[in-house]
Amino acid sequence: MEDYKEFLKSKQKTHIESGFIVPDKWLNPNLFDFQKFALKRALKAGRFAIWFDCGLGKTITQLSFAECVVKKTKGKVLILAPLAVVNQTISEGKKFGINLKNIEINNYEQLDNIDCTQYEGIVLDESSILKNFTGETKKAIIEKFYKTPYKLACSATPSPNDLNEIGNHSEFLNILDAQDMRAKWFVRDEGMNNYRLKGHAKVDFYAWVSSWAVMATHPKDLGFNMEGYNLPELKFFQHEINTNAKDGKLFNEGNCNATNFNSEIRNTQPQRLDKTIDIVKSIDESESIIIWIKHNNEGEELQRLLKENNITSFYEIKGSDSPEWKKEKSLSFANGEYRILISKAKILGYGMNFQTCHNQVFASPDFSFELTYQAIRRSYRFGQIKPVNIHIIITDTMENIQSIFLRKQSQFLEMQNEMNKNINSKRYGLVNEYDFKEYKKENFHIMKGDSCIEIKRIPDNSVDLIIFSPPFSSLFTYSNYIHDMGNNDDHEAFFKQYSYLLKDLYRILKPGRLMCCHTKDLGVYKNSSGFTGMYDFTGEHTKAVLNEQFKLHSKVTIWCDPVLEMQRTKTQRLLYKTVRTDSSYTGIGMAEYITIFRKWEGKEEDWTPIKNLNPNNFPLEAWQRWASPVWMDIKRTDVLNNAEGTDMGDEKHIAPLQLEVINRLVNLWSNEGETVFTPFLGIGSEVYQSLKCGRKGIGIELKDSYFETAYKNLCKAERKNNQISLF
Repeated sequence: MEDYKEFLKSKQKTHIESGFIVPDKWLNPNLFDFQKFALKRALKAGRFAIWFDCGLGKTITQLSFAECVVKKTKGKVLILAPLAVVNQTISEGKKFGINLKNIEINNYEQLDNIDCTQYEGIVLDESSILKNFTGETKKAIIEKFYKTPYKLACSATPSPNDLNEIGNHSEFLNILDAQDMRAKWFVRDEGMNNYRLKGHAKVDFYAWVSSWAVMATHPKDLGFNMEGYNLPELKFFQHEINTNAKDGKLFNEGNCNATNFNSEIRNTQPQRLDKTIDIVKSIDESESIIIWIKHNNEGEELQRLLKENNITSFYEIKGSDSPEWKKEKSLSFANGEYRILISKAKILGYGMNFQTCHNQVFASPDFSFELTYQAIRRSYRFGQIKPVNIHIIITDTMENIQSIFLRKQSQFLEMQNEMNKNINSKRYGLVNEYDFKEYKKENFHIMKGDSCIEIKRIPDNSVDLIIFSPPFSSLFTYSNYIHDMGNNDDHEAFFKQYSYLLKDLYRILKPGRLMCCHTKDLGVYKNSSGFTGMYDFTGEHTKAVLNEQFKLHSKVTIWCDPVLEMQRTKTQRLLYKTVRTDSSYTGIGMAEYITIFRKWEGKEEDWTPIKNLNPNNFPLEAWQRWASPVWMDIKRTDVLNNAEGTDMGDEKHIAPLQLEVINRLVNLWSNEGETVFTPFLGIGSEVYQSLKCGRKGIGIELKDSYFETAYKNLCKAERKNNQISLF
């Protein structure tokens, strides 16, 4: 047991800092105290993220980070920034007296032309751009700077769409692989990439992020009360336009999606641009305006309409314009040399300082919370002294965009709040203690705790049959207990912990009796493993069990519908379009397995025979069906109610074993009145079905909510007090 306790201690990991303590004399005198605080943390960590809201001095902070790394290493540092921000960053460096001699500032588009091995440090300005790039480009950024000693990721909106986007930053900073992060703290709903934070993991997740990042919307978030950072009022004006109904309908549907978004933008252009002109004309001629568009032809038409209405003080900045033109016209607008700036948020929405303008018009709505947020912050930022007016034009065909935007905004604000609460938190890490609890009744005994520990309470050679579905290595994390076998970093660590349990499973099982294990193989994904394929978890599991003296008895394949698997996971290998494009990437649907092992010990004549089945209760045709190596008639939904295994905001009970499978195992390999044991009780399936089959049951479960739900389910089974038929 002492060996097991030492193993548990090895699972408790913290973020290892690899930087240095910076001398105060190295810090730029123009830095505010809250900026120095964040900078010192970043340099001490070595690899860090600073998520300052727009206007909090992200540029001077990252330039100072680069300057300090140059002083420490005598090497070079690269700052990657959006194209429109590069010249502004250089200007800021000169303005604040930063020594740029060994600091190279370049744009992301030049990444392929840069020898990334020459730098001691890398800074990503607007690091949320990682998720906006293609998967290949994002992967290239992570790989090219994998060995760079000092890293800083800076962004105002690190994860507006959903929290698991934090994984991009974590992976870039060598903190934790994005796939591992999702497995540890997130659960996947229906669909390929639809993840949400587990209910029990909230505090641990945010405290973990706060160990390698700071996030602030105001200096007070970091404990600094400073004047000048309280911004004026931000006013939103939504202008709704009713378009002509299509296809003979009285009203248009108000939902727009990624598929029809661009067509809706084109179809509603005349109405939206007319409204834009009306808004421009309603604003005092002495005030400047930024107009955000989505398509190039919108810019062309908007210029025509402005001229038609005798409005001539404007320029449009397009993606095809030269860097010199963009720089010149951006600065001249900021200096008040012309009145109206027309552009796209993806071109000028990042990094630009337009505090001299307090009016913005979004002529085209956008699904992207980040782009909209960043665009607004070009005006609504430190230095703005007037209320900022944001005009958003929405048509009746795009009403759902507002609700999507508000949802993403709510997630973003929640993250800000939780990060601020955990700014100096030391709470992250797995919980290493639990309260033991048990319920003992006439026909069942269940215990709450670590099965590797609590199984010691069960006498040797006392259990007649063992049935369970183990955690599938580190694929799912059911709780934040350090004892949870799902809380392991890799397969090796999982099987190390599992070996402690297997020894006791062998000990408590009666000689000659059987242990039935429910498993399935696991998908391997390119973004985390470098290749796409499968991990033979069932095979590795069998090896682990055989290493603990068990003998292989038999194996059953449970057929699973590949169509349902495709619909549930949207995995590429089962999509029909993959067959048509390159069938080498297609795969076969994954079955489930029951592998049966026997405790072959002692004299066979001393073993208690199993005589549960006879011609009266088990006809030949039933045996022929059960004896098949593939069970084709198992219904996926034949399980205890999944809703009973779900916490509010937590994950469903993953892959519960079907009741008919348990029914067959219990009736094949135990006698009435005998005891069935499961070390992973979950919501009680194995013991529940055993009670209904006239057996007794023992189970162990670590997760509190599952344990209490299991008790309720077992009490229901006992109250029914009737033995089910075999069929």
